[in-house]
Amino acid sequence: MSETHKWYVIHVYSGFESKIVESIMEQAEKKGIQDQFSELMVPAEEVVEVRRGKKYNTERKFFPGYILARMELSDAAWNLVKNTQRVTGFLGGQGRPVPISEREAKQIMQSMQEGAEKPRPSITYEVGENVRVTDGAFTSFAGVVEEVDLERARLKVAVSIFG
Repeated sequence: MSETHKWYVIHVYSGFESKIVESIMEQAEKKGIQDQFSELMVPAEEVVEVRRGKKYNTERKFFPGYILARMELSDAAWNLVKNTQRVTGFLGGQGRPVPISEREAKQIMQSMQEGAEKPRPSITYEVGENVRVTDGAFTSFAGVVEEVDLERARLKVAVSIFG
């Protein structure tokens, strides 16, 4: 990788980010310009979702519809990305795209690393928030969050039974 490789943000159809990364890498290999792409990634973090009482680790994208690319912005690489199906363009001005700073890219990668090390719950609650119980003996009762335990992914909810 040389000094000419900078971070760019590519705008794509939401939901197709991973397929587009694969497609760009395949096309770059076919055209012999894969050395102009040092890294292509979909910024995402791992989150814990609870469905039907079971915990599931899922991936949530930080920026749905965007890909980060560390690349050399040659005419060939620019045209390859622009002409890839489901790519709407680069983030930046009208002509050539504007790279993001190295600091911004490092912040995104650090957030991704933190999400991989310790997955967060997909929904966060705050003390005092009104909630509706969806499972257990108090199903469909309204309550107020009294305590949030992120480590065990549990809430303590005050439920008013008699009104």
